[in-house]
Amino acid sequence: MNYLSTKRSIRILASTLIILSCIACADTDKDSGPIDDARLVQADESPAEWLSYGRNYSENRYSPLHQINADNVDSLSLAWSLVLGTKRGLEATPIVANGIMYFTGTWSKVYAVDARNGGILWEYDPQVPKEYGEKVCCDVVNRGVAIYQGNIFVGTLDGRLIALNAKSGQKNWEVVTVDQNKPYSITGAPRIVKGKVIIGNGGADFGVRGYVTAYDAKTGAQQWRFYTVPGNPEDGFENEAMETAAKTWTGEWWKYGGGGTPWDAMAYDPKLDLLYIGTGNGSPWNRDIRSPEGGDNLYLSSILALNPDNGKLFWHYQTTPGDSWDYTATQHIILADLTIDGQKRKVLMQAPKNGFFYVLDRTDGSFISAEPYVYTNWAKKIDKTTGRPVESEFARYPNMNSQISPTASGGHNWQPMAYNPKTGLVYIPASEEGMFFGQPSNWKHLNDSRSWNTAIGFDPSNETHIDSMANRNFGKLIAWDPIARKEKWNYWQKSVWNAGVLASNDLIFQGNAEGEFIAFDAATGKKVWSFPLNSGIIAAPMTYAIDGKQYVSILVGWGGVRGLWSKFTDQINPGTLYTFSLGGNAEMPEFPEQPKKQLVDLEFEAVPEQLENGGQLFQRYCASCHQMMLFPGGGSIPDLTYSPPAIFDSFQQIVGDGTLLGLGMPNFGDRLSNDDIIDIKGFILSVAKTRREDGESNP
Repeated sequence: MNYLSTKRSIRILASTLIILSCIACADTDKDSGPIDDARLVQADESPAEWLSYGRNYSENRYSPLHQINADNVDSLSLAWSLVLGTKRGLEATPIVANGIMYFTGTWSKVYAVDARNGGILWEYDPQVPKEYGEKVCCDVVNRGVAIYQGNIFVGTLDGRLIALNAKSGQKNWEVVTVDQNKPYSITGAPRIVKGKVIIGNGGADFGVRGYVTAYDAKTGAQQWRFYTVPGNPEDGFENEAMETAAKTWTGEWWKYGGGGTPWDAMAYDPKLDLLYIGTGNGSPWNRDIRSPEGGDNLYLSSILALNPDNGKLFWHYQTTPGDSWDYTATQHIILADLTIDGQKRKVLMQAPKNGFFYVLDRTDGSFISAEPYVYTNWAKKIDKTTGRPVESEFARYPNMNSQISPTASGGHNWQPMAYNPKTGLVYIPASEEGMFFGQPSNWKHLNDSRSWNTAIGFDPSNETHIDSMANRNFGKLIAWDPIARKEKWNYWQKSVWNAGVLASNDLIFQGNAEGEFIAFDAATGKKVWSFPLNSGIIAAPMTYAIDGKQYVSILVGWGGVRGLWSKFTDQINPGTLYTFSLGGNAEMPEFPEQPKKQLVDLEFEAVPEQLENGGQLFQRYCASCHQMMLFPGGGSIPDLTYSPPAIFDSFQQIVGDGTLLGLGMPNFGDRLSNDDIIDIKGFILSVAKTRREDGESNP
């Protein structure tokens, strides 16, 4: 056979393979009808659809679709896009069923679009009161919806659970799942298990008691509720688990809330009939305050296995006993079957904030292994016999004299990881960073449910802290071998705040803070494709197939807690949904160039006492959003030293009267006097003046 005929044969073979892969997709992408329990249990048998937050009950975020693969990914290009126009973080993973894509945006808004072309079918705005944005730690985000029996379910920022008709978007029922007078919130996606909608909540940083609740999917009637930490013993305990937990607390912890909010991670094993929940940090963070005589403080920073029929605790494993560092175990949970030491084990895997990658036996919670996946110094190791951390001498107050790694943001945060059963690797969006925690000298419990109440001290001007941050302050995508208990490869990233991960056949997809959407070879980590989306990305991608064509979709909207303060692109564009396919020919949306920011230059009068008061009030009420000390220029929320003069002309009205409440800017008139507001304004202008005098360049 000559060279030309060989090339022709190769082209014919390649075309045939693509046609066959399209046929394979077409066989699995027909309308599948209502999504019921059987469909959710057998989600892996519907590879063309993405039926729940993590694609299946194992939450492995792995798709066997292979039309897009390492050999042809260089032909992947934009198929369609949908500009949402939002200005805050987009964290949702879309789901796809029966040719329709459902996802959430900022302020818990729900969208249904034609998954073939992005045409909007309906939108639902739950009308979350904008003042509620003050009650959340980490942006007005939402991570997605659930689908079941013709309904779409969404948890709203203000603590409601809503069922919508999947075809029309009309509301079928609504329940309030929290005490809205307290700083509870919902940002996580609901899960469906055996006809029940499972939803948790957030708010531990502000002082609440966490719990997870199951509601009847048809009616919204509450079926059961499991609290994650004990309440006041004088009120009695809800169950045996709470009575046991109370023995691990001291003092009057219930006055501070306790914490333990289960705000994200869930997974379900239908064969074992166990629902797995990850729980959050203590309230306040500092154990010396909430539980002054020590104790493990169950069930903070734990993985819980619950009976989905009644919420009864079956087993628990605590990753960080007596947590004082905001080391939540709410990070993504993945279920898999692994052969370890020659024995087939049903395992649960998690990379929580504390820096150790855990493999547990999910049948009984017994410890298998835990090794650091990022630089970790708060603990030397996890003891193989007890499964407990062996803490470093300097890890806790008052002996803390070194930076602690990981930080409160964690070695891994909410951004989902993924597991590829073909490579046997878990892909973790990780960060390398350190920070100083400190014991505050003048802390007092605030009866202000709208202020952070962590009971730690932190000095951002500490030179040692800044130096150490400079030495270890980057992100990386890690391919982790859970059997060998070590990293196989990693990809370095400029920012610690990047996107979640998709595993698809032989590829790994991830976006990053620099606005690049990348595909990696799953086995080697080689970068095989990238596409510039020009705005920071934090959401996880997903994939599906319709009409014989595979697509990859990702929401792009910079934000989240770290995105509020900083950015790594020239500008932050409006939130947009991008969808790619082989040979896609859509044009990229165009966004106007945003003007360069300038440090404000206004005259002001303030004595040192006023500046000190203004600085303290700024840190208490403003800095969680308008961080301007560590990240000049700001992120999705502006650094106020770069605000136009008109903002300061209306400063009293904005801060004291709530004239920008509709944009999410709180009204502080009930907490700040006119003089306080003047002092905050003077503090901001003084920081701008110092920056100008120091010759700081504009971002």
